[in-house]
Amino acid sequence: MRAMGRLSIVATPIGNLEDITLRALRMLKECDVIYAEDTRVISKLLARYEIQKPLQRLDAITEMKKASEVITRLEAGEHIVYVSDAGTPGISDPGARLVASVRELSSESIIETIPGPSALTAAISIAGLNITDFIFLGFLPHKKGRQTLFKEIADEKRTVIFYESPHRFIKSLTALANSLDETRTVTVCRELTKIHESVIKGNAKEVFDYFTQTSEEVRGEFVVIVGSC
Repeated sequence: MRAMGRLSIVATPIGNLEDITLRALRMLKECDVIYAEDTRVISKLLARYEIQKPLQRLDAITEMKKASEVITRLEAGEHIVYVSDAGTPGISDPGARLVASVRELSSESIIETIPGPSALTAAISIAGLNITDFIFLGFLPHKKGRQTLFKEIADEKRTVIFYESPHRFIKSLTALANSLDETRTVTVCRELTKIHESVIKGNAKEVFDYFTQTSEEVRGEFVVIVGSC
């Protein structure tokens, strides 16, 4: 009887390398191979915990091409781990198309989640907002549709959460300041779990003023939470 392959989707730290579960470490140690969004990133975590495993790159560009390779290995009974650069794969990270392909083309293989860090839930936990439901937008589009999207955010009554990079962060704050009512709360969580972790909270204009008037360089990734009406 052929052994079933196993695909473990493993969440990894979003900053602090101590934020790794015991189960995740066991999967990394026991698997046959690790597929990673960037092998250089996962190598730092593996070195920290003295784990040596074969590494293969599987990012957003190569996800569908490498999916067939993963399926072949699963059909041979291998245990494969997939990790993104940080946090939980499939949440604004590669992984979803890989899982969909395995479910469709290798239905006998086991797919399991090894849950852990996520910038989304980490930000919610320290925002101090009463969030019963929310809309998550991931990373906003670079150009097309941004103006329309910010209008939709302003009209949305529920909490809206999105990720932003340092390159477009001030532009996003400008758009929020120009479109949101001053009664709407904006919370920015920056560098979560890292040394310079910070949470800035106020209305859109106050948050915009904070980041544009400071002499500190705007860097790191941001989770932006626009409070409900």
